[in-house]
Amino acid sequence: RIGAGGIEINSVLKNTYLLLAMTLLFSALMAGAAIAFRVPPVNIIVTLVGWFGLLFLTTRFRNSPLGLVFVFAFTGFLGFTLGPIVGHYLALGGGQVVMTALGGTGVIFLGLSGYVLTTKKDFSFLGGMLMVGILVAFVAGLGAAIFGLSTLSLAVSAMFVLLMSGLILYQT
Repeated sequence: RIGAGGIEINSVLKNTYLLLAMTLLFSALMAGAAIAFRVPPVNIIVTLVGWFGLLFLTTRFRNSPLGLVFVFAFTGFLGFTLGPIVGHYLALGGGQVVMTALGGTGVIFLGLSGYVLTTKKDFSFLGGMLMVGILVAFVAGLGAAIFGLSTLSLAVSAMFVLLMSGLILYQT
């Protein structure tokens, strides 16, 4: 199918999903390396500076080949900082929880992306609501962490599942 400007939409989508798969695999490889080498959790300040710094660089260079380098640096750093957390759950015998989260994420992503591509519905109207929802969920998550409210923490997790599902619809 040919879209605006003569771009073949299926080719663009295929390349986008291929790049997504490559970055996810690289992130998983970095998480696996962090687990294998028993890397301790990274300091929260270093983590936040790394995340936001690499995200800024990815956005800044999005129209140049250097942007691709920063995309892989960003996803690799995400995997590297996630590795100690996953390793902790695995050490506690939580492999089933990790695999359920991984499998559930894959099924939700493929299902929602397939739904959008099949129905060709436009979900761009979700943008504002998703932004506000993510901010609210983030603040609620901080509150749950600061005040040790496990019920709120569970509610925030559910909120993020729904919001990220909406983001998949919006982005696809």
